[in-house]
Amino acid sequence: MPAHDPVDFCIIGAGSAGLSVAAAASQFGQSVVLIEKAKMGGDCLNYGCVPSKALIAAAKHAHAFNTGEAFGVAPATPRIDFAKVHDHIHDVIAAIAPHDSQERFEGMGVKVIRSPGHFIDPETVAAGGEKIRARRFVIATGSSPSAPPIPGLDTVPYLTNETIFDNTELPKQLIIIGAGPIGIEMAQAHARLGSKVTVLEAFDPLAKDDPELTRIVLDHVRREGVEILSRIKITEVRSTKAGVTVDIEFEDEHRAISGSHLLVAAGRKANVENLGLDNAGIEFTPKGIVVDKGLRTTNRKVYAIGDVAGGLQFTHVAGYHAGLVIRNALFRLPVNNETRHIPWVTYTDPELAHVGMTEDQAKQQGQPVKVLRWSYQENDRAQAERRTDGLVKVITSAKGHILGASIVGRQAGELIQPWCLAITQKQKIKSMIDQVVAYPTLGEINRRAAMTYYSDLPKKPLVRTAIKLLKIFG
Repeated sequence: MPAHDPVDFCIIGAGSAGLSVAAAASQFGQSVVLIEKAKMGGDCLNYGCVPSKALIAAAKHAHAFNTGEAFGVAPATPRIDFAKVHDHIHDVIAAIAPHDSQERFEGMGVKVIRSPGHFIDPETVAAGGEKIRARRFVIATGSSPSAPPIPGLDTVPYLTNETIFDNTELPKQLIIIGAGPIGIEMAQAHARLGSKVTVLEAFDPLAKDDPELTRIVLDHVRREGVEILSRIKITEVRSTKAGVTVDIEFEDEHRAISGSHLLVAAGRKANVENLGLDNAGIEFTPKGIVVDKGLRTTNRKVYAIGDVAGGLQFTHVAGYHAGLVIRNALFRLPVNNETRHIPWVTYTDPELAHVGMTEDQAKQQGQPVKVLRWSYQENDRAQAERRTDGLVKVITSAKGHILGASIVGRQAGELIQPWCLAITQKQKIKSMIDQVVAYPTLGEINRRAAMTYYSDLPKKPLVRTAIKLLKIFG
């Protein structure tokens, strides 16, 4: 196994995080070795963000056939060719894949090794028959679906996000274990394409989001025919001639839920196995690699970024982490891995988006807060499109500093962006009020929500007195 002169960066994992570091480092003239044992592009391109949004897009087209009556468009029953839905998903992956390809990165001067990599000592990684020494190492191995400890689960075939997009036939009866974003997104999409869907959740659906807003999403999904059972206990999973049966305890009753397919979407685990972390003096737990605020591990030559670092598991977080590493490793700038400005979006219909603190989190800090709301019903564009189920909810301090925002409704993932900028720049609510927003757009909802910060101003005696005094001058 030959050893070479040290390179500037050795990166393990060619998903979103690793590719971002490799691209940036090579553009600054650094020597880079990139190690990937599976598919270039990682989970996001091949099993996550890209295929799921492609499936959701197909489902939206199917749903549109039955939702035009109010506009004078007669409902119709779509004919679903699920094999072509499958082809659409993989066409989208193929269209994006060149951007993440080995050829593109080799064209940048990056050495790509398609093999598993592991540390053999604190300063050396072995991969593809080579020993790589580097000035800095970056672990960006991501995460994988985890299987909960359910009796019988290991005896039945089940789908995960890594396999469900390979289906060429629509599941007739889909059971989903887990009502987080992946579970609810896949439930609605499959129901719109014709599946009978049941979702099983041990706790509350979409539990990380504001319950006032999640209620709107869940009501929509249920009205589209999805059965969502929360606070249940799964006692056993077993195979049947028709597929699979899940035995549950729900509201003090025993029920058997039968389906043709089972999707497990009940959490993820950091990919820390077989990396030789002990050999490198790198601490880790089942939740991920231990890092400091600058994303350095207990081995100061090694960073861990993205899902494997054990924090928020989003592609945009991986990109954010990559930027922090480049700033710190190349320019010696101090960095701090903050999360207050990190948004997330659940791509249901309506969408659900959030950034910053929720109302409960802000109140738990013990400081006075103001809660600002504006409904989609009060927006002219939403009325024109008959998409009035939605709400913008903003949390500010008593002095108007923006602490958080949550949005449920059409294009919530786009509407959350100004709030992300405001929180990143530590702006006050006045900055959202001062902007001029095009009419008629959904973006007006953000501004109208911000304006409610001053809704009680006309009632204040001091303000009214000041106006009376100013009238004296003409």
